[in-house]
Amino acid sequence: MKMRNEYTCPLEMTHDIIRGKWKPIILWQLNKGSHSLSALKKSINGISQKMLIQHLNELLECGIIHKSKGEGYPLKSDYVLTERGKRLFEAVSIMQSIGIEMMIEDGRQDFLRDKGLL
Repeated sequence: MKMRNEYTCPLEMTHDIIRGKWKPIILWQLNKGSHSLSALKKSINGISQKMLIQHLNELLECGIIHKSKGEGYPLKSDYVLTERGKRLFEAVSIMQSIGIEMMIEDGRQDFLRDKGLL
């Protein structure tokens, strides 16, 4: 991800880092603990491996996640949130709470129950 040289406010930079359909979901999954690439792929319905790798690399660049590389064969890498990533997850969690409130107001409790959110 190419970072801009100029911003009108710090919120723009944060938005650039987590913008898109998948990055908040990736952060949500990594908040549960360390995940391998294949475990992340399985836990995020609809994401392609190419898109997942692209987003992971962008989050790595920004210091939001860390990648640890194991030894042996086959090579195993795990992804985990950094301290900055944990702080950013707090914002994603607030966004999730607002979404739950809005879905309740819209009568979508069945969906929330199916997802284990009620």
